[in-house]
Amino acid sequence: MGLVDVRPVPPAEDTPAPPRILRKWRAWLWVAVSAALGVMTGGATFAVGGYVKLSGNVRHEQVTKQELGARPAKISKALNVLIVGSDQRDGANAKYGKFPGERTDTIILAHISPKRDGAVLISFPRDSLVQLPNCPAKKTVPGQRAHIGMINESFNSGGIVCTWRTIEGLTGIHIDHFVKVDFTGFKSMVNALHGVQVCLPEAIDDKKALLRLPAGRQTLQGEQALGYVRARYSLGDGSDIGRIQRQQMFLASMAKKAMSGETLTNPSALFGFLDAVTKSITTDPDLTLGVMKDLAMSAKGLTAGQIRFVTTPWRYSVTSPGRVEWVQPQANRLFKMIAADEISKNVNSGEQKIPKSQIHVVVQNGSGRQGLGGQVAADLEQRGYHIAKVEVAPKPYANTVIKYSPNGESRAPRLFRELVKTKTFVVQKAQTQTLVLILGADWQGMKPPKSLEDVEGFDATQDSCTAS
Repeated sequence: MGLVDVRPVPPAEDTPAPPRILRKWRAWLWVAVSAALGVMTGGATFAVGGYVKLSGNVRHEQVTKQELGARPAKISKALNVLIVGSDQRDGANAKYGKFPGERTDTIILAHISPKRDGAVLISFPRDSLVQLPNCPAKKTVPGQRAHIGMINESFNSGGIVCTWRTIEGLTGIHIDHFVKVDFTGFKSMVNALHGVQVCLPEAIDDKKALLRLPAGRQTLQGEQALGYVRARYSLGDGSDIGRIQRQQMFLASMAKKAMSGETLTNPSALFGFLDAVTKSITTDPDLTLGVMKDLAMSAKGLTAGQIRFVTTPWRYSVTSPGRVEWVQPQANRLFKMIAADEISKNVNSGEQKIPKSQIHVVVQNGSGRQGLGGQVAADLEQRGYHIAKVEVAPKPYANTVIKYSPNGESRAPRLFRELVKTKTFVVQKAQTQTLVLILGADWQGMKPPKSLEDVEGFDATQDSCTAS
């Protein structure tokens, strides 16, 4: 990178960050797939009777080629699994509020590499305004006309087939199977793991989510866990987007525990978890327990660190308040990278292990181009960086430069690689970890992402207590 040590200039003061739009990761249902990838490996040791019991637990729903219509080509041996959360409010779920039919607030696509040595989950924001396809009415759903609407309308109006068609049409990724999980099943999975650990930055008192919790690190049981992933108005800015980061961290903790030796080496705990998973899911008929087991055996070396979570790049809609739009061309680049199976592996360097959300950046506009600072800050925010401040530089700059202290040295290279043209400037006497990006007259923008390592995300080893 060619770090340049010149006369020290104090960086901008490390001020508290303003309220930040949190990223969307509606992905707690990955545990169903992690069971297939990691936990199911241990399932091979069960007796035939246990295997038959688990097989009998799984419900199936037919999805035909005729219903799916024209589809993207299957271009590799990677496995793509559509995962949705079923929010059906009847029976045991009626206490969360009653409404007819079935909804989904969770839509994700799990991509498992051809060699089964890596997995990526793409989460689709529930409030995304997208082009929805025409879907015919069926016995249990009213059908859907083609229009621009919220992405989760497809499930409400056309069921899993319509959601399948919607995601394939939007991403160009061929989907092989689907998994649907409901409220009650989610609680059962958490209880089967004897709880999942989270770190709460503040106390929660949410009557709608039926949840009261103190701040700090603690283990949540099933009912508490469901309330936690549903909590909205009592935390953050009260938006649906605001609860997404909490869901992604819970998911990481859940998948990590499901794939740990604590579960895999304990036959009773393993069977209990698999029993809860298989009782909680509905799949297409081709995704049998046997297929899951075969997949797990081929992926038995997969670790939590090789399970990566990303989200479709988004921004709040200007024309439709409360909704979000996908950012292009970043979203299509992400889909193409997934379709081409460009999964980063063996990330060992320390600077790459630091989540972008922990890299705080002060943006100073010294370019003379009005509004450039805010524009660049928004672009960096979309890539996952934490913008601490946007301000006008104290003087004009001919060249773009990144200032950092010795404490920020591990963070600077990651930002440096994102920019088309910049220099670096180490401030030896400073102690802050915050980076200062000064935009000069030579500003040429940011490089397009070349791999998934350039896309905002994290793996399942992430600790929720160190992610903020």
